[in-house]
Amino acid sequence: MSIFQHAFIEIQQEGAVKLNKPKLWTKDFIFISVTSFFVALTFYMLMTTLTVYAVEQFQASQSKAGLASSIFVIGAVFSRLFAGKYIEVIGRKRLIYGSLLLFLISTLLYFTVTNLNVLLVVRFIHGAAFGIATTALSTAVMDMIPKERRGEGTSYYTLSSSAATAFGPFIGLLITQYADFKWIFVACTIFSVSSIVMTLFLKVPEAQVTKEQLQAMKQGFKLQDFFEKKAVPISLIMILMGVAYSGVVTFLNLYAIEIDLAEAASFFFMVYAVFLFISRPFTGKLLDLKGDNIVIYPALIFFTISLFLLYIVNSGFVLLLSGAFLALGFGTMMSSSQAIAIKESPRHRVGLATSTFFICLDTGVGIGPFLTGMIVPFVGLRGMYLFLAVLVLLSIAMYYFLHGKKSAVRKDNPEAA
Repeated sequence: MSIFQHAFIEIQQEGAVKLNKPKLWTKDFIFISVTSFFVALTFYMLMTTLTVYAVEQFQASQSKAGLASSIFVIGAVFSRLFAGKYIEVIGRKRLIYGSLLLFLISTLLYFTVTNLNVLLVVRFIHGAAFGIATTALSTAVMDMIPKERRGEGTSYYTLSSSAATAFGPFIGLLITQYADFKWIFVACTIFSVSSIVMTLFLKVPEAQVTKEQLQAMKQGFKLQDFFEKKAVPISLIMILMGVAYSGVVTFLNLYAIEIDLAEAASFFFMVYAVFLFISRPFTGKLLDLKGDNIVIYPALIFFTISLFLLYIVNSGFVLLLSGAFLALGFGTMMSSSQAIAIKESPRHRVGLATSTFFICLDTGVGIGPFLTGMIVPFVGLRGMYLFLAVLVLLSIAMYYFLHGKKSAVRKDNPEAA
């Protein structure tokens, strides 16, 4: 019997005992998850189509067209720094409504773009709105999730953005095949309006903070005012995960064309999404019941396998198998690491912990295409995936020293950690 079969049986047994578990699927949890889905759907749809739009519409070079996509992430990282610090000062509800309104306005601005420079400005503003919105939404949802079901709840919530990674590119590419680019912006406008409508039915929990804590949040510009130090260790791992994941997102289509597997590649992220939906509930419960390490170590190995399969790929089946392992690897790392970052942090600094996590992840995704692009001329796309597989494999040691060792001690002796 494998470790996962054994764990699954134990989960069933323990679940039978805990009949009075606190409720997870509340109205507010569902609405905030749907809101997150629409925001992420807009992001991924534009991420996969804006490069082509910049080239065809403004005759931009490949590097400048790439900047049209990546500057969105730069805007998100910039805004998260301040969103995390001031979210409890401004109020979660105000920040959610304000950022979603700015997100909608930014989407409408695409209709007015007349040159590449204006497009870059709009992308930066749109990215900033995205960074604030996702930080505020993630912070609010963490207070909706019962502490005993933090891993499970985070897994379900992040499925909303994970689903968007599959449907966003699919819808975007479908529209570009049969319609003008303006219909991309029309669709994004509809999704942006939908996200605002969802929040009208949402009761946003505000943080319970003392006057002293609130005053401390308003003052100071020290590093600790913008980052939650207890969330930093696990978040640092996500920089490497983001770099590796960006190598898949950025170069997969180009690589698939090179190895004559373009048709199979069109289903890659669909397979990724399917396996996310299958695995997320299981991995989330496993994290809650058995601790962090039993989820994170296998996830890092699965992510390594996914990248190695891309290195040796010679058929459509192997390519899609890589997509499945990517879900079990990177997909699991993303939700579980976020749950760990929140769990490690003080309750009144959940907003900072959330922004710390996403700043690190976004930084990895943002610099990843540039770093991996530097490797490609020397080793090719196939060799790049081998390099990324080794990078993720080595990150197992990094995880052990930053968090895994402490988590193991805590599990064996809760009072010792």
